[in-house]
Amino acid sequence: MVLYIFLLQEAATAALLFFITRFFIHSLIQKLSLQQSLPPGPKGWPLIGALPLLGTMPHVTLAKMAKKYGPVMYLKMGTCDMVVASTPDAARAFLKTLDLNFSNRPPNAGATHLAYNAQDMVFAHYGPRWKLLRKLSNLHMLGGKALQDWSQVRAVEVGHMLRAMCDSSRKGEPVVLPEMLTYAMANMIGQVILSRRVFVTKGLESNEFKDMVVELMTSAGFFNIGDFIPSIAWMDLQGIERGMKKLHNKFDVIITKMIKEHMASTHERKGKPDFLDVVMANREISDSEKLTITNIKALLLNLFTAGTDTSSSIIEWALAEMLKKPSILKRAHEEMDQVIGRNRRLEESDLPKLPYLQAICKETYRKHPSTPLNLPRVSTQACVVNGYYIPKNTRLSVNIWAIGRDTDVWDNPLEFKPDRFLSEKYAKIDPRGNDFELIPFGAGRRICAGTRMGIVLIEYILGTLVHSFDWKLPNGVDGLNMDEAFGLALQKFVPLSALLHPRLAPTVYVS
Repeated sequence: MVLYIFLLQEAATAALLFFITRFFIHSLIQKLSLQQSLPPGPKGWPLIGALPLLGTMPHVTLAKMAKKYGPVMYLKMGTCDMVVASTPDAARAFLKTLDLNFSNRPPNAGATHLAYNAQDMVFAHYGPRWKLLRKLSNLHMLGGKALQDWSQVRAVEVGHMLRAMCDSSRKGEPVVLPEMLTYAMANMIGQVILSRRVFVTKGLESNEFKDMVVELMTSAGFFNIGDFIPSIAWMDLQGIERGMKKLHNKFDVIITKMIKEHMASTHERKGKPDFLDVVMANREISDSEKLTITNIKALLLNLFTAGTDTSSSIIEWALAEMLKKPSILKRAHEEMDQVIGRNRRLEESDLPKLPYLQAICKETYRKHPSTPLNLPRVSTQACVVNGYYIPKNTRLSVNIWAIGRDTDVWDNPLEFKPDRFLSEKYAKIDPRGNDFELIPFGAGRRICAGTRMGIVLIEYILGTLVHSFDWKLPNGVDGLNMDEAFGLALQKFVPLSALLHPRLAPTVYVS
């Protein structure tokens, strides 16, 4: 009997060892098999992977890598998997075919330290709270009807900007364009959200705000080592997180003050609610959809920063390209003089009648997308793209900058040539997220919520600035620096400064 029990135990142990060994061998074979079917990509370094390979201009480096490894490229980034899409077809596979699987954002320092621990709309988990924030923003600020309701606000603020530019012109002073644009756009957004201008005069306060917005976009665009090797995040080796925390505190002071002052003046807006009034009134729509004051502060941070920086950078790049190639500016002037004349300002209703202006905007989206690498997404489940295995929790980066310079799509992509969008080949390409050859605002469920507003602001403000002034480089400046400064938004390394000469009837600038 004892011998029987002993043999039974030995048999059970042998069987257990067999199944354990078989399981591990099967898992190892499966793992090796999956690794072999991952997309191609650079080997990288031990432990830190491809992080050191990206350099200071990751969008450019990744575009060069894609020429070697292909349109779907895999990189091991620390302990994380990352895949990069660099062509329209690759972007379509991820952002349309597999959009739902890639509808979440990966955890990162920017979401934690800048966006109130992902309590905003940009970094929020894809779910009820994100849908509520998006719905409220579309209905009352960013959607078609809301944009139409606030058109007069845009006209008034552009008028303020034109008068400020004329003052500089009379003094013979060059205009630093991004400062003017930030001042005007922040006030437009302030009028819609808070029923007031956030900057009464252009000066130190508005310039500091511009610097803060640029710093936020720059730091949020960094490839932070701690995001990819979480076990050493606490060390903050690049000092990025320390900077983010300081910047967040500055923004929090400003936004908290805005909300307090707004709540104290509720009686002044009876019957005329603004965006913040609407959001506060809809904080609790259902048990599953509740907004905290932190969610609201985070949403305001999204709207003020993304709403000013991305649009202003496109306008700045467009004017810089026109200064480099005056024939484009001349043709835009001719179109506007024919449609509008010189006795009134451009109005938003004029925009559909200005195809060359719209072509200039599209060409700028293509060559200088405001977001060169789309905000990262992450796979909820493992999937297959172009025959390659993409593991669960793989980060996705779409290289929008590379797509705009894809020689298989664009003729002479390094040349700034608005005429291409008037040709039969490219005329129907639209930047609203359905044509993957041109996706400056992204695509799919997580497309930029402000796409519609961004297009209106860019066309209207750029058109007004072109129509209203002759633009020239300051005296003594021979060339124009067109270098890029990498960040979440693609800034000009040297801000555009130009001399302006009014070209419309004098009465236009005082109305």
